[in-house]
Amino acid sequence: MTNVLVLGAGGQIARRAIEMLAGEDVELRLLLRDASKLADAPEGARVVEGDVLDRDELDAAARGEDVVYANLAGDLDVQAARIVESMTTAGVGRLIFITALGIYDEVPRAFGAWNRRQIGPMLGPYRAAADTIEESNLDYTILRPAWLTDADEVSYEVTQRDEPFKGTEVSRKSVAALVTDVVTHPDRWARANLGVNKPGTDGDKPAFV
Repeated sequence: MTNVLVLGAGGQIARRAIEMLAGEDVELRLLLRDASKLADAPEGARVVEGDVLDRDELDAAARGEDVVYANLAGDLDVQAARIVESMTTAGVGRLIFITALGIYDEVPRAFGAWNRRQIGPMLGPYRAAADTIEESNLDYTILRPAWLTDADEVSYEVTQRDEPFKGTEVSRKSVAALVTDVVTHPDRWARANLGVNKPGTDGDKPAFV
């Protein structure tokens, strides 16, 4: 059985991933600031109220885990540094970490310009978070999803760090399915940095905008 710590467990992608992981051979520890947001946590999952920026709380949560899946927002650069430190201290080697598209200026043409206008201020801290993780000794998988939809579908393709980003959107369920695949096959996409999009969604901006 694989012990999995989910950071930011109340988020929309994380909740879908938790639902999928509940059917796998895993033991879930779910950390979020307000435990009441996970009143519907799967049976057997341990819900922990805490803050990723609190090293004592994070160290305690990471202890004994095999995989950490982080799906956070805000000061991602600071959070990533805390996570790397805590995982190193706890001897946890496998990290799945969600950032955002565009942190490497890898989104081409008009969509890239549109994306920068929408989320430009967050790209620097998100890039710094990815850099911190890549400079660590962890077996990481960094995911950079396209703009997210609530479509009830699993349809995605990936691009590597040094490849132009494809597509404009992807469902949260698809990202959750990729997270689940990495958790259940930890050798898959180790030390990889992946863009994630739905095939056939190229354009100047997401269709739902």
